[in-house]
Amino acid sequence: MARNFFTMMKSTAPSATEPSTAERTVAPPPPSMKQDAAAGVGVHLDPTLEAVRHDFTEEVEMALELRDVSAFYGSFQAIDRITLPVPRNRVTALIGPSGCGKSTLLRCFNRMNDLIPGARITGRIDFGGRNLVDPNVDAVEVRRRIGMVFQKPNPFPKSIYENVAFGARINGYSGDMDRLVEDSLRRAALWDEVKDELDKSGLALSGGQQQRLCIGRAIAVQPEIILMDEPASALDPVATLKIEDLMRELAEDYTIVVVTHNMQQAGRVSDYTAFLLAGEERVGRLVEFGPTQDIFTNPLDQRTEDYITGRYG
Repeated sequence: MARNFFTMMKSTAPSATEPSTAERTVAPPPPSMKQDAAAGVGVHLDPTLEAVRHDFTEEVEMALELRDVSAFYGSFQAIDRITLPVPRNRVTALIGPSGCGKSTLLRCFNRMNDLIPGARITGRIDFGGRNLVDPNVDAVEVRRRIGMVFQKPNPFPKSIYENVAFGARINGYSGDMDRLVEDSLRRAALWDEVKDELDKSGLALSGGQQQRLCIGRAIAVQPEIILMDEPASALDPVATLKIEDLMRELAEDYTIVVVTHNMQQAGRVSDYTAFLLAGEERVGRLVEFGPTQDIFTNPLDQRTEDYITGRYG
């Protein structure tokens, strides 16, 4: 059954007087925020304030549910107590200025931060009834079910065919490998361009083709969620458009979470948007989350409006 995450949050949260929808239509920042943002000086984030959350306009199931997630690199705290739903079979964009913790948060979703010495995560990330933060959860299996595409295309120094087949092979795939490679490349919108040269090195492809090859490689291990960390930032406009079109197509079968600095891109491809911001202490916090159309046309927090309109960041 589909669930409204915010309704569920209210039912499980400590009892308190909930503001009406009308009362929540204005969420002013601290008094100096608007002037500071316009002047491009330090941002003030009160860690005791909860993020503004819009109501869902549809009934959706959740692929991931984050509750009070914080991440640390040694003694440095990168993100603080982020509570966020990730709707299934939708594209969710993470936006915000550089250094606000977007990529750190994304890497929490599939435990990639475990590979960094001294990194740790607290809180809960519920996925399929399990808390991914639990050390007893197999991080390798998490990464198989939650794939990742990085900012810079990183194909293996192997053939196009072997790039796609590699992950499936080491994960014990015993089906028709030729069919899997073709299906994965078709889903990555690359098959028609490379079907006659599958023995060609993946490194010989153009940047946009390499990124789609990496997406095909991620698809081949049959994940449920695909994470994308600025997947088009190093590509030309034509290749960027192909990646954006591909994200929309993939959302029919996968849950997509994308980090982007491109506001136009977030507006074009995403169904939901989360805006993160770091204050002077450089700790990233969630400021606002909701349907992308609401975030971009009717933000409830002045800081969100200032960022989207280019006043800072």
